[in-house]
Amino acid sequence: MKVPIRVSVLGAVAGVVLWGTLSQARGTAVAIADGGAVRPFSVKIPDRDLADLRRRLRATRWPDQETVTDRSQGPQLSVLRDLVQYWGSGYDWRKGEAKLNSYPQFMTTIDGVDIHFVHVRSRHRGALPLIVAHGWPGSVFEQIKLIGPLTDPTSFGGRAEDAFDVVIPSLPGFGFSGQPKEAGWGSDRIARAFDVLMKRLGYDRYVAQGGDWGSGIVESMGRQVMT
Repeated sequence: MKVPIRVSVLGAVAGVVLWGTLSQARGTAVAIADGGAVRPFSVKIPDRDLADLRRRLRATRWPDQETVTDRSQGPQLSVLRDLVQYWGSGYDWRKGEAKLNSYPQFMTTIDGVDIHFVHVRSRHRGALPLIVAHGWPGSVFEQIKLIGPLTDPTSFGGRAEDAFDVVIPSLPGFGFSGQPKEAGWGSDRIARAFDVLMKRLGYDRYVAQGGDWGSGIVESMGRQVMT
């Protein structure tokens, strides 16, 4: 029997929470204080920054060759050299940049920190809002492959009622989100910020999914519903 996409997403992934209408005084205060502005965003890394990165990678000072043939002494020198060479000359940043910029991206300030996020609304009516939290180390690049199947399931063998509106934020201090200027930005505080984000986008009811650190954030969102 074919399982609807929405059911399999909600039933199979770790850390999914159904979020009801909330009235959190702290979240409301944050939304008011930050003004609620949502600003369009696109990525454009200056050429000089990319050139500087490649220069620093080429200038890597390598340790001596390990004395064993396995990884018991740590990462093998040959593997590290290949990795650095790839990032220094093999990876096409402009191609990755263009891929990211092909999706609608935005920035908004929550609790004093700029939060970068991708937001793609489904063309299908009644789409279920979904926020996806990445892990550490990680970024929104890991999740953008989900956007097509989730927002347009009919193009991937699903049904219109399987559709989601997808929101993928960069965690504070990660990717293009701002760096917090004070301690205390753990999973609970990020969870509150992500709830503010979803409500700022007009979603009073939504589901959430996360892996690795993202799962802890989503679990915190679920706990806060119950308190």
